[in-house]
Amino acid sequence: MLKIMMNQAQLLKALAHTQGIVERRQTIPILFNVLIEAQEDGILLRATDNEIEISEKVPAEVEETGAITVPARKLYDIIRRLPDGSQVKLSANEATGQVTLSSGRSRFALASLPAEGFPTMAKEEAPFTFDLTPASLSGMIIKTGFAVSVEETRYNLNGIYLHQKEGNLVAVATDGHRLACTKQALPEGAKEMPGVIIPRKAINELTKLLAENPENVSVSLSANQIRFQMSNVELSSRLIDGTYPEYEKVIPTGNTHKMVADTKALSNVIERVSVVSEKSHGIKLDIRPNLLQISAAATDEGSAEDELDTTYDGAEIDIGFNYRYLLDILGQVKGEKVQVCFEDSVSPVIIQDLDDENTLYVLMPMRV
Repeated sequence: MLKIMMNQAQLLKALAHTQGIVERRQTIPILFNVLIEAQEDGILLRATDNEIEISEKVPAEVEETGAITVPARKLYDIIRRLPDGSQVKLSANEATGQVTLSSGRSRFALASLPAEGFPTMAKEEAPFTFDLTPASLSGMIIKTGFAVSVEETRYNLNGIYLHQKEGNLVAVATDGHRLACTKQALPEGAKEMPGVIIPRKAINELTKLLAENPENVSVSLSANQIRFQMSNVELSSRLIDGTYPEYEKVIPTGNTHKMVADTKALSNVIERVSVVSEKSHGIKLDIRPNLLQISAAATDEGSAEDELDTTYDGAEIDIGFNYRYLLDILGQVKGEKVQVCFEDSVSPVIIQDLDDENTLYVLMPMRV
């Protein structure tokens, strides 16, 4: 039962994809394992935590077909320590319940569990299927994913809200302190799709896969599940069962005071000043005509001041921010110039990359 030979590098790459899926703390022992299914034309690897599932087809010389599960992290650690490009032999002994792995002079025996007990996520019928390029999908994730809430009590904010609106595919994330929103033209097949919340863990794993994938991604969507198919890998995830807040009510409409600054220079000034604000995280922005003064002060940490030339001719405004949130947003701005739109010293601001009209960020002020 199950006897295969395959390339170490190919197996290592596939096993690396399973590591973020397999949880370190589980009450179900078999979920620590990866399923290895030897088929006539190669092997299929599958890992799941019962919420997210990844499956990947890997080329292999199959002498005997069959299926077995072995500890995912232990197998990965062994394979990554073998010589690059070496050949790996894998066989399962049904009598002993062990999997034997050999490569060159190295020999390993691993405990296994029967494949029959390994859970498989049922595939729901997907009424909506559409294709996205890796660049467009990863762009939407990167521009919004940093703003996803990590507070488990706010479960409906623990993911990216993907929906269609006015002929656009829109991605939104917020943690209550900042909001990120980006859009692109609605792909064929996504018309009338419902709004869904993709969990943070699925987003993280998808980001890793997209970085390696040059081909278009097929997205399949049902009421409770989303699937991403790319070349020989499929990632499936349950959706967050919750209602996303009416985020558009948070986006200011009266911010008429517009300041434009050099993106890199603004980030550098904030980073310098924030050195003395590592505990409180607060910095103060004094916006003056064509000049921005940034300061921070803490009783037990000291104080700092710096300034930057800007383009601004509005009213003088003094406003405070959490510098980490501000830097997170500026880190997504790829253009040379960034625009910050204010209303007053207590209202949220809108931040935009002047080279990206499809993305905006909202940041709440803080007392400093």
